[in-house]
Amino acid sequence: MPRCLTHYGLILGMTLTLFACGFQLRGSDANRTAIPQEWKSMHLVSGNPNGEFSRNVTALFAANGVEWTDRADAKFSLVLNPERFSQRSLSLNSEARVAEYELTMSSQFSVIDSSNQEVIPTTSVSVIKQMENDPRNVVGKEGEVQLIQNEMRYELAEQIMRRIRFHAVRSQAQPSTP
Repeated sequence: MPRCLTHYGLILGMTLTLFACGFQLRGSDANRTAIPQEWKSMHLVSGNPNGEFSRNVTALFAANGVEWTDRADAKFSLVLNPERFSQRSLSLNSEARVAEYELTMSSQFSVIDSSNQEVIPTTSVSVIKQMENDPRNVVGKEGEVQLIQNEMRYELAEQIMRRIRFHAVRSQAQPSTP
């Protein structure tokens, strides 16, 4: 029985130490991703509004309180360019076949306000990942590439969210000059 109490005491001590030093799990701070209230009415301008990338962006923003509306009712419009995906060889194996790929996904976005003034100029976002290649498992690698592409789209959406949030919070903190 005393050994069990020692384990519980150790776990409790480690937990309190983590909280005392300010440790948080990634994504656990709601205020970090919250967008100021005046930015919660947006309209999406996209060449492919039903594409996976656009859906990732709209879902992530909606999860953070953004209401997607018509252009006439929105305070801001997010102009979203399509994602671009590329892959290049990083290394070769002993049989002169590709052993590793570098996968890159990028996009550009801008934000305009209701009076068509550019609030955030065209900004680039990109994600780069590496993937090992097994030339004998072509079908499995195609599936893996698709999974990685989905992750990369979500990471691009997160970058867009962070940059817009940063700009929105910064513009609120700066006093307007008449």
